[in-house]
Amino acid sequence: MSSLKKSDKKAALDFAAWSFNVTTSVGIIMVNKALMATHGFSFATTLTGLHFVTTTLMTIVFRWLGLSQPSHLPLADLIKFVIFSNLSIVGMNVSLMWNSVGFYQIAKLCMIPASCLLEVVFDHVHYSRDTKLSIMVVLIGVAVCTVTDVSVNARGLIAAVIAVWSTALQQYYVHFLQRKYSLNSFNLLGHTAPAQAGSLLLVGPFVDFLLTGKRVDHFNFSSLALFFLTLSCFIAIGVNLSQFICIGRFSAVSFQVLGHMKTVLVLSLGFLFFGKEGLNLQVVLGMVLAVLGMIWYGNASAKPGGKERRSVLPVRSASLKGSSEEKGGAEK
Repeated sequence: MSSLKKSDKKAALDFAAWSFNVTTSVGIIMVNKALMATHGFSFATTLTGLHFVTTTLMTIVFRWLGLSQPSHLPLADLIKFVIFSNLSIVGMNVSLMWNSVGFYQIAKLCMIPASCLLEVVFDHVHYSRDTKLSIMVVLIGVAVCTVTDVSVNARGLIAAVIAVWSTALQQYYVHFLQRKYSLNSFNLLGHTAPAQAGSLLLVGPFVDFLLTGKRVDHFNFSSLALFFLTLSCFIAIGVNLSQFICIGRFSAVSFQVLGHMKTVLVLSLGFLFFGKEGLNLQVVLGMVLAVLGMIWYGNASAKPGGKERRSVLPVRSASLKGSSEEKGGAEK
């Protein structure tokens, strides 16, 4: 009975974590769409830097309230994480500018195979046949409903490769650092958010000028633009925190696979609020196939042998408060 209650509690916490991530991620996409498309704030890299500023303030408040305990993250690991993360952010923005929307979507889908390869090589994870097939179904479904025009050029391909691998490494590293140093999500954000905020605010205006030809310091803020900017920054706290919670509880691959539920929701909400242009049978069938693949993945990976780690990463003996709960749900 106790094991059943423990399993039910874990399932409830897993669902809460995913719901938190999906809600905040879809919310920030819709807010950013209004901020950028309607009010003309097209400085995506600088905006991400501002997101990490508010996240840093959240970690400071939590530490002041005693909700986050002191922890240690070696400088070398912090630098590697910030490099991966910032390359991911800049790479995705550059890839979107230099590639067609269709090729950009294909590049995003390639993050799942890249994350799988990292887990197989570094963690010796074994995937069952059903788990592999379910991932293929998700990839096909999302491709059907998102990929339209596909054109490739040399510099766009390079940007896409950098974006894919840096994103996969960043998400793998979140899981790796939480396990290796017994860090919970608040601890890890407390180390990484200030470094990302400072570095992105330093390079962001230059990257945005390269991408848009506009200077962020010349942007004329209206009251509504300022409202959406502030709202975006506050929602970003939930996005950053929920990402670390989800990857800590599951894995980078599970986060990528089930994370495509956000793609389906964004498409659905876009058709609902911004018109039904582009909505057709192909898109609907793709969304249905993607959702069925996600359900299959959840069931297949949860079965014995569906997804298992063949070696265990040594974990630092000095556990920190709040880390045991997240390590307990580290794989699904």
